[in-house]
Parts: sequence; structure tokens; C-alpha cells
Amino acid sequence: MDALDKAVEEAWKDTLRLLRSLRHCLRVSIERGGFMAEMTAQEAAEWGKTLDFPTVWATITKLGEKIDLVSSNTAAVIDKMGKRVDKAANTVDKLGERIDRVTANTAIAIDKLGERIDKRAEQVDRVTANTAVTIDKLGEKVDRVTANVGGLNVSMGELIETLFGPHIGEKFDVYQYNLKRIFKRVPIYDDTSRQRGEIDLLLSNTTICMALEVKRWLDNKTQIDEHVQRMKLIRQYPPAETKGKKLLGAMAGAVVTSEAREYAEESGFFVLELTGDDVCLLEPPEYFQPKEW
Repeated sequence: MDALDKAVEEAWKDTLRLLRSLRHCLRVSIERGGFMAEMTAQEAAEWGKTLDFPTVWATITKLGEKIDLVSSNTAAVIDKMGKRVDKAANTVDKLGERIDRVTANTAIAIDKLGERIDKRAEQVDRVTANTAVTIDKLGEKVDRVTANVGGLNVSMGELIETLFGPHIGEKFDVYQYNLKRIFKRVPIYDDTSRQRGEIDLLLSNTTICMALEVKRWLDNKTQIDEHVQRMKLIRQYPPAETKGKKLLGAMAGAVVTSEAREYAEESGFFVLELTGDDVCLLEPPEYFQPKEW
């Protein structure tokens, strides 16, 4: 492109020189009254040197050659540019084909991944369903076992009351209480006839009554505290058999721990324990004083 630019530039310069010479001659003619006005010999000589036919024809011929050269070079450049454009278009086509292949492969891979995810989701759903069924069955078993244990506790409590009941009053003869009357499961009602509690065994005579709480295992302070509250309820809402009588309390258990026994005695309760085929009134410490409620 440098040679082409240079040739165009030279042709343009020659043309400008020729045009400037013609313009000078025209201006001189106009100033003197017309194109064919009289010229000085020197001016005519100068103009003749510039505008003689051989010079003008040579300039025009040279300009034509340079224009042909420019045209030829321009055609060559355009041809090369066309080839480069074709090559670029071919490259773009190939790139498009590669993109199409990659897109197709990616779509296939996504489809396969989706199928794997769906299968995995189905497996998880089956496992979840089976787990839920297993948990439900386990819950049913736990409910049955809990019900059985609850029934066992009730049965054991009733058994202890039955064992303790018939001759329990005799255990307090040493205190000359003479507790001959025995009542099982005596309800405690408030002033609105709502049941607030229950006495497992109520022993009584004409002047004294004793509320006995029976436990399978007497082994914690909470059990004793609950009986304390029960004694307060009996005094607040006395059942018919306790009205107007001195109220005492006692606790009994098939198994009694030393800590529970000590706490019960500190609370003013007698303590009884099942030993073999009989029930025994445990000897209280010297400081023991049965509490009257």
C-alpha cells in the first residue's frame, strides 16, 4: 500500500502544477481584457514553455499510467482482502460447527444427569417411605409397651395396697392409735365438686385418721413433697371420714431407699416397707415426732 499511496501522491502533484499554470494564464488574460488579449513576449514565452503540447500530453499520459497502476494495485488489494474475508468466514463457520457440537454434547450430558438425579430422588423417596413406615411401627410398639408398663405399675400398686390393707392398722398399735377402719382410694373433692386428689389408704378411728400413700419404689424426695401437698388438700377439703379428727400421714413402699426414708421422717411421716410376706413399720429415729395436719 505504501507504493500505491506514493504513486497517487505524485500524480496529484503533477496535476496541481498543470492546473496552477492554467489558472495563472487565465488570470493574466482576464486582467488584460480577455483570453486573447495581447501578451508580452516574455509572458508568451513562459506560457508556451508550460503549455506546449508535448508537455501537456506527457503529463496526461503519465497521469493515466499512474491511475492504471493505482487501479491495478487497488484491485489486487481488494482481491487479497476478499480472500482474507473468505478465510475469516470459513473460520467462523468452523467455530460455529464446534459450538454446535459442544452444545449438543452438553445437552446430552444434562439429560443424562437429569435422569440420574430423577433415579436418585426415587430411591430417596422409597427409603423415606420405608423409614416412615418403620417409625410408625416402632411407635405402635412403644405405645403398647408403655401401656403394658403403666398397667403393670397400676397392678403392682393395687397389689401392695391389698397386701398392706387388711392388717395395716395393727402396725400402729404401739402408738395406741387403734386404727380399725380402713378405706381404699378415697377421693378428695373441692367446694365445686372437682376431684383434687386421692388417698390410697385411709386408716381411722373415732378421733384419729391417717392418710397412707403407697409406692412401688419410694426413692425420691418429690414423692414425699407430693404427699405433703396431698395432706394440705385433705385438711383444706376434708373427706367425710376425716372431718373433726386429728390427721396424721404415712408412706409405704415395696422398696424404700435410706434417703427417701430419712426425708419422709423429717417431714413427719411414718414409713412402712414390704419385707417378705409382711409389711413392717420402720422404727423412726429418736427425734421423730409425727406431724399433725
